[in-house]
Order: sequence, then structure tokens, then C-alpha cells
Amino acid sequence: MRPNVQGKGEDFMQGVWNEDSVAYSDKLSNYTQHHFKFTCDSVYIDMITHSKVNFYEDSCYHNGIWKEYAKGVYVVKGDTLFIGATFTHANYKQKISGCYRIGRYEKNFLINKKSADTLLLESLNDQREIKLTLKDKLTCVPKEL
Repeated sequence: MRPNVQGKGEDFMQGVWNEDSVAYSDKLSNYTQHHFKFTCDSVYIDMITHSKVNFYEDSCYHNGIWKEYAKGVYVVKGDTLFIGATFTHANYKQKISGCYRIGRYEKNFLINKKSADTLLLESLNDQREIKLTLKDKLTCVPKEL
């Protein structure tokens, strides 16, 4: 049986990480900037999407810029980051309807580089690189589930 306490996660990932810019963003028809918060084995993700193409109804398009959120858990095995999360509202409460994506956010990333202040992730879905910079180091204090 698993203990009724949150897992510790990975020490090197604990913190708030921002993707300050996206390579070739001026040439892409759409791209997403990421903000990750890793605390213990939990992850909170804020995504800002920029799109020149409207994939949604007009009331959701917001001139091609919108935010999405997800909350879940992560695990690192070898050189791969596995994230299992759920799309949420801005307050990280589950989202079951509305604009943009709902349901599960399942992503796997190759960890191409890790240092004290930089994480370079490569999406195994679309091979796009996400260069993250540490903005705030956190210490895991496991909470009861």
C-alpha cells in the first residue's frame, strides 16, 4: 500500500520554471509558452497559446492569445519526464466545459539538459523544445493526501 503522503518528486525540479521565449515564434502559426511549478511530486502548468489561426468559436479566440491551466503529478524515469495532469480553471479546480481543452493533459518530455537554473525539455509528441529558466527554487514539504 502507498503511504497517505505526497511523494517527494525530484530535487532538481523543485521550483517555478518559465519559458521566457519560444524559438522561431515569429515563423510559427501557433505556439505555446509554458510556466511550470514543481512542488514535491505535483506539477502546476500555465500555458499561454499564441495562434494566427482560429481553431475555436469566435468568443474563445481572444485575438489569438489565450491561457490554459493543468494540475497533476509527474515522475522522472531516466532521461524522461512523464506528466499526468488534468486541464483546470485558473484556480486549478477541474475544468469540465468551456473554451479550449478539457480532460487529461498527458505529456512526455526528454530532458535534454538540466542545471541549477535551466531545464531543456523536448516534447516527445511534437519534438518542440521548451527552454525553462528557474525563477524560484522551492523545497518539498510533503502533504497528507
